[in-house]
Amino acid sequence: MTGVVARTDAMLAAAVLAATVGFAVLPPRGHALTLGEGAAIVVACAALLGRRHRPAWSFAVSAVAAEAFLAQYDEHQAVVLFAAPLLALYAAADARDRRGHLIGAGVAGVFLAVLHLILRPSSVVGAGTLTLVALGAVAMAMGDAARNRRAYLAEVEARARRAEEERDAEAARLLTDERLRIARDLHDVLGHQLAVINVQSAVAAHTLSSDPCQALDALRHVRTASRVALGELRDTVGLLRAPGENPAPLEPTVGLAGLEALYATFRQSGLGIALHETGEPVPLPAAVDVTAYRVVQESLTNVCRHAGRTAVAVTLEYRPGRLDILVANEPGPVAPPAADGPGHGLTGMRERVAALGGTLAAGPRAGGGFLVAAALPVTP
Repeated sequence: MTGVVARTDAMLAAAVLAATVGFAVLPPRGHALTLGEGAAIVVACAALLGRRHRPAWSFAVSAVAAEAFLAQYDEHQAVVLFAAPLLALYAAADARDRRGHLIGAGVAGVFLAVLHLILRPSSVVGAGTLTLVALGAVAMAMGDAARNRRAYLAEVEARARRAEEERDAEAARLLTDERLRIARDLHDVLGHQLAVINVQSAVAAHTLSSDPCQALDALRHVRTASRVALGELRDTVGLLRAPGENPAPLEPTVGLAGLEALYATFRQSGLGIALHETGEPVPLPAAVDVTAYRVVQESLTNVCRHAGRTAVAVTLEYRPGRLDILVANEPGPVAPPAADGPGHGLTGMRERVAALGGTLAAGPRAGGGFLVAAALPVTP
């Protein structure tokens, strides 16, 4: 890029040199240039080579050389040579540190004006001088406009880059949120059914030889739970379909209205569930309704998995502006630790509740057992 700029400046200096020499020596003027005049033309044009890096010095040198040429030549015929200082003045106004270059060019201009007044006092208010002043103002205005446009384009490009980066960051955030939501849904719709299948299959294996009827009943529960799990999995996977495929619900269609069926499933697994509901029930927003169901579902699943057949108390308290959910279980038979380590149920519950602006606490009870307490806002 630097080589291209240098070649452009060299071509510009050569063009001004050729125009000035041609203007002076070709008919109708046919003036034979002296050595001093030729040197002044060459110096004025050569100064353009530094107009991008040292525009103030380029202006000063080219203007002094043009003024020296003007002292020996008619100003009407030498006006072409003043293209060199005008181009340098344009570069000063177009420079990034515009103020310093223009101050330097202004000092040089004042010096040249005084020199011109001394050398040719009769032409101070002449048409040539006024033309040069006007051309100098135009050159500065054009240079300033070019600098402003370049700064504007740079700002537009910077804003476009920032917008693209923000868009990419937002897309990554949405992708992460959607991935976590799908993970929670898969855990919620399959976790408790798989827990039921695990418990009932263990019962069937334990009673197969001693009580075939109980083993057969346990296997029926396994079949029912697996059928429900497959249906819920099908609905959840339907959320991932591409546009234009078979329509699927936008959200899982469970809610507090489905608690009775949920309780029946866990009672078949041996849980003794006691229900308590206080306050005046109010219509719940869809997100709150689903989250409340998931909290109860995951809490009972954890009881079934980690405590076995025991008593559980489920309490729904409708308070002004919020719904409190309490799930407390008594100590049960000690279950063997899970081979795959701790699950993600509590993490998923906390994320769901926090997304609605609610709170959730879970931990062992003082007298044994486990307690899950959630508070959900009931406003949309």
